[in-house]
Amino acid sequence: MGVTERRIRSPRPVPANSLAQLLLGLEAEFEVPAPFDEQTLEAAEQAVAQLQLPDQDATGIPFFTIDPPGATDLDQAMFLERHGDGYTVHYAIADVPAFVALGGQLDAVARQRGQTYYLPHRKITLHPPLISEDQGSLLPGKERPAFHWKISLDADGALGKVELNRARIRSRAQLDYASAQARLDSGEPDEQLELLAEIGAARLRQEQLRGGASLNLPDQEIEEAGEGYKLVSRTPLPLEGHNAQISLLTGIAAARIMLKAGVGILRTMPAPDDADQREFRTQTQLLGTPWDESLSYGQYLHALDVSDPKQLVIMHRAAALFRGADYQVINGQPEEELIQAALAAPYAHTTAPLRRLVDRFVLLTCNLLSTGQPLPAQLSSALEDLPGLMRSSSIAANRVNNAAVDLLEAYVLKTRVGEEFQAIVLKSAEQKEDGKIRPGVLQLADEPITGSFTGSAQPGTLVRVKLVQADPEVRKISFEIVASDS
Repeated sequence: MGVTERRIRSPRPVPANSLAQLLLGLEAEFEVPAPFDEQTLEAAEQAVAQLQLPDQDATGIPFFTIDPPGATDLDQAMFLERHGDGYTVHYAIADVPAFVALGGQLDAVARQRGQTYYLPHRKITLHPPLISEDQGSLLPGKERPAFHWKISLDADGALGKVELNRARIRSRAQLDYASAQARLDSGEPDEQLELLAEIGAARLRQEQLRGGASLNLPDQEIEEAGEGYKLVSRTPLPLEGHNAQISLLTGIAAARIMLKAGVGILRTMPAPDDADQREFRTQTQLLGTPWDESLSYGQYLHALDVSDPKQLVIMHRAAALFRGADYQVINGQPEEELIQAALAAPYAHTTAPLRRLVDRFVLLTCNLLSTGQPLPAQLSSALEDLPGLMRSSSIAANRVNNAAVDLLEAYVLKTRVGEEFQAIVLKSAEQKEDGKIRPGVLQLADEPITGSFTGSAQPGTLVRVKLVQADPEVRKISFEIVASDS
């Protein structure tokens, strides 16, 4: 779990011309990265032409990938084994450094971008598509360079020995979550999916024992509804959570390697203060699902039913409890200052180098440390620059993403002004120092939409509201309270 993100997924291109124009307008307004210039595209072609595959051959391992349907930027592939009473996780991560040399043209452009931007109508990639969606992607049936992690777990899923090498691999299959989950649920024998569910559940228990918590927040998706559109919630499938645990495991293993050597960069997050935790406990009581003292934070959140609107609000409030996610270069700090509090462990962003800048440098660092090689000065210097680069790109990406969510929420409601809805109050209206009233914030009970409101109501209150404004041009939704239902 990290900083809370609101993101709307569109399974297909948004067809409405007016909506498409508004979304394109966001790109200009927020100055998202421009298309790659000819020099960068030529550098990508040259990198592919000069690629040298690693000597180590892991093509005999039957790796597979599992991603959303239609994904082409495949960062990770896995193969799972039962080993005695425990497990061995083979995890292959795309070897982006094999294409992107330190100090080169591709490196400079990637540092400017920081990450892939995901917008409802398109994505703006960190690297040229020739690399991110073709030659560097772990596509099935293709021989690819990769960082091969071999991670041992005991019978309870606790982390043991970790080995890391660069190798060439060949994924055997590209799975999607829905069909894989359906196959697993049908009882049809599939050792890899069964092991993924088993190991994922064991790692989740380890997380809870540490005092951490993974949030199972639904995605928002836009769907056509008659002549208009609607937003629907899609709760992540169990296999998505299990797959996430494999990625988190690798990030924890990477952090351990770098901490032992006293060099590297971690993803950190401070623990919530006591006052915030007391407020959260009070909110759980107001919302009708109090946090039992006998349950850990992670156990409590895992037991929530996000199909219940009030429990979904609790999950969103839990996400807001953890703030201040950042990147820190290891520089002799006590380990407790380098914890990712939501995971209750040191952790590094490691498994998405096609889509996130910092992962490439973490992989390079871990591989050199694991094989007993010194870090070149150029890499050490880059580590110092990364926190600032990642902060800047995250702020930019979050701004345009949040604006896109606000726009789409207003767009789907624009024909429904005057209608009444049931809603749950997230935040009461407040009077500011200048005497002006800051509107409250609510979430609709039956649709995954938030908006401001006028009127008086306490957090956790179920209210009846009327939609008074839904303007996609200014990306604003406003309601007024009609009656209190609780």
